[in-house]
Amino acid sequence: MGLVELPQPEMKSDEVLLRLEYVGFCGSDLSTWLGRNPMVKMPVVPGHEVGAVIEAIGADVPEGLKPGMVVTCNPYTNCGKCASCRNGRVNACEHNETLGVQRWGAMRERLCLPWEKVIPAGLLSTRTCALIEPMSVGFHAVSRAQVTDIDVVLVIGCGMVGMGAVVRSAQRGATVVAADIDDEKLALARQMGASYTINTRTEDVHARLREMTSGFGPDVVIEAVGSSQTYQMAVDEVAFTGRVICIGYAKTEVSFQTKYFVQKELDIRGSRNAQPSDFRAVIHYLERGTCPVDQLISREVTPEEAPEAMQLWADSPGKVFRILVKF
Repeated sequence: MGLVELPQPEMKSDEVLLRLEYVGFCGSDLSTWLGRNPMVKMPVVPGHEVGAVIEAIGADVPEGLKPGMVVTCNPYTNCGKCASCRNGRVNACEHNETLGVQRWGAMRERLCLPWEKVIPAGLLSTRTCALIEPMSVGFHAVSRAQVTDIDVVLVIGCGMVGMGAVVRSAQRGATVVAADIDDEKLALARQMGASYTINTRTEDVHARLREMTSGFGPDVVIEAVGSSQTYQMAVDEVAFTGRVICIGYAKTEVSFQTKYFVQKELDIRGSRNAQPSDFRAVIHYLERGTCPVDQLISREVTPEEAPEAMQLWADSPGKVFRILVKF
């Protein structure tokens, strides 16, 4: 990882020129840096968690977007032709290219984007805006799970995406159980809406869940880690006729007792990226001012300090929520 000089971007008539102020490092960026991201096209400029200010707009940009506005962005593309797009689920486009993964991302001073991908953020600061995209992924998983107020929801993994799932499940009135290996993250999950927490490293997960749910197990399990162990935990622990929502990409093959798929008559659903409505919902939540934003930002660094910050994250992955690069 290093700094390079790029030419100033040339804005098209239907594009918006953004001046980046804060960009968050995602777990996918860490995987890319470690050489473990199968989705990435190298070399790449990372970054898709954006807090920016509009610097200029093209001639064909409709009213509503103006220079000086604080915005974030929807970092995904959609082709408009595949089965997902045809069904209105553009977040799961077969040919999606995410900023910082399949195409060059936002870790730079200026960036041009189609106006449709620019999302006004109201009165939020650009610093807070850098948290919107990862939280929206967690919000979307809750939509996929069709969570209601009679559900017990287990969220496995209390990173930024998992925290989004905790918040949204609690907003819908569900009883939320947060599971992680780090007690500090679990304490924060309680602050953000979890009724119960389980340290999966030190506690008997099965026994605790049975105790909390009168022996039934959770109605919904949201997997937000991406490991074979947590995938298996989700299927093993979910209640009969429950819903399992998979967000994390497991790095290795996962072996299941497939009898549970049939015996429990499970709904096992993937959850990818987020819809525009999820971004709006996160902005609405953050505007209330109840989110402990400062506790979710582990570190702010300059572009020059980014390689060192990534090394520290790699050395202690469980201790980091978000690293923000300040331009």
